[in-house]
Amino acid sequence: MADTVTSPGSEAVATKGWLQANKWLLLRRSSQLFILALFLLGPLAGIWIVKGNLASSLVLGALPLTDPYVLLQSLLTGSWPENAAITGVVIVTVFYLLFGGRLYCSWVCPVNIITDTAAWLRQRLGLKGGARFTRNTRFWLLGATLLLSIVTGTIAWELVNPVSMVFRGLVFGMGLAWGVVLVIFMLDLLVSKRAWCGSLCPVGAFYSLLGHTSLLRVSATNRAACDDCMDCFVVCPEPQVIKPALKEIPAGTGPLILSSQCTNCGRCIDVCAEDVFQFDARSHNTRTGLVSNKREVAS
Repeated sequence: MADTVTSPGSEAVATKGWLQANKWLLLRRSSQLFILALFLLGPLAGIWIVKGNLASSLVLGALPLTDPYVLLQSLLTGSWPENAAITGVVIVTVFYLLFGGRLYCSWVCPVNIITDTAAWLRQRLGLKGGARFTRNTRFWLLGATLLLSIVTGTIAWELVNPVSMVFRGLVFGMGLAWGVVLVIFMLDLLVSKRAWCGSLCPVGAFYSLLGHTSLLRVSATNRAACDDCMDCFVVCPEPQVIKPALKEIPAGTGPLILSSQCTNCGRCIDVCAEDVFQFDARSHNTRTGLVSNKREVAS
């Protein structure tokens, strides 16, 4: 048990090999760094594949992409966006409706690298306890940022958004951004496990609202093989989403993880030596669940 607590995924490494036991983690890091590099190539190297930032950008001079959270704040200030911004919002919104809103948190957001590092170090150092933040806090903060836009007439959140500050820092010099990065890192390391992404970030709260109907889901398809090692719960940034699908709670619950708080990070797939989890489509699992339920009724 001690080995499981200090080294989640060690059994998966022994069973599947290091590469397979970290496949989705490596793909996520590649995605985050690649997206960040695309934005930095223009201002730092003069190669303008993407112009703008994660709030609003233009890809190859033709494809607009706009953060719907930023556009909503803009609307609340009384400003009407340009047609290109509206088109960009539609594209981004449809993407996250299909593939999961919090995909942004685990596959795009560069701050996730910082919080994941803090969580890893916290685990390695065996740090326990700390302050407790309710996960609903992020929704209260989301509401506060929207209210602030109405009251001040500005997109106030963008002034303190860690993602925007890091991007500006990489282009113009980190300065204050280093302090923001350090505060978030120390918060997650010493104060509370995964405090920022799990309980405080209003961006994650907003994107979770887009994930209720997404087609791409993690599924505990092979849950009968679970040996209760708990590695998936240790590495999951939102461990509360696993139990209903894995343990069939309440009875008859399908293997699909339906919570919109799931970030589709794939770490539960990585660290499971028994290959309990996999990415799957909502429609496939819905049909599987219906067939399973019918069989249970018949028996």
